[in-house]
Amino acid sequence: MAESKREQPLIPSSSRNLPDFKKSVKLKYVKLGYHYLITHGMYLFLSPLVVVIAAQLSTFSIQDRYELWEHLQYNLISVIISSTLLVFLSTLYFLTRPRPVYLVNFACYKPDESQKCSKRIFMDQSQMTGTFTEENLQFQCKILERSGLGDSTYLPEAVLNIPSNPSMQEARKEAEAVMFGAIDELLAKTCVKPKDIGILIVNCSLFNPTPSLSAMVINHYKLRGNIKSYNLGGMVALQV
Repeated sequence: MAESKREQPLIPSSSRNLPDFKKSVKLKYVKLGYHYLITHGMYLFLSPLVVVIAAQLSTFSIQDRYELWEHLQYNLISVIISSTLLVFLSTLYFLTRPRPVYLVNFACYKPDESQKCSKRIFMDQSQMTGTFTEENLQFQCKILERSGLGDSTYLPEAVLNIPSNPSMQEARKEAEAVMFGAIDELLAKTCVKPKDIGILIVNCSLFNPTPSLSAMVINHYKLRGNIKSYNLGGMVALQV
């Protein structure tokens, strides 16, 4: 009797056939629709109201419009309430509307040609260090082939040196070269003065020294004292 009974699954088969909503493409469009609804909620709310009012006014004759004007002319309370409501809605719209963000220009830092390193040079230097086994070197070669890095990849001087010198001082030197090089080019393109910058956002996935990278930029360019600075770290897939 006990052997004839089959074990019942803990999860019903109907629930196991449900789609994975977290990975569903349709959920992406739901999020986009929600974002559009929140961003343009004022338009979506006022558009039907304006259409109804316009349709109602289109049915009025000249006599009806004259009577409406006479009614509003001698009804001060209605005029005040309507004007207050109009001013309130206008103020609410201008305060809650999304502000446009423009990309004025951008700049990318390009190191010197002396820092260019091909795959062959990288593997030769790894072998010359004498710290990696043959298995380690094969693993590095496999990573290089699958990483998408080409023979025109630039590496910091701390990695190119023999032996390599990965230290805090070299990491700070690399960060200063990349940030200041890109910012100098950007300021030259846009003709923006450092004192005119009101917001600074710096993101680095791994290197997070103290003082922060944003503080290094502020002190280097003598940015104004009331600047809003944000130093982000650990966000590998995002560069700001």
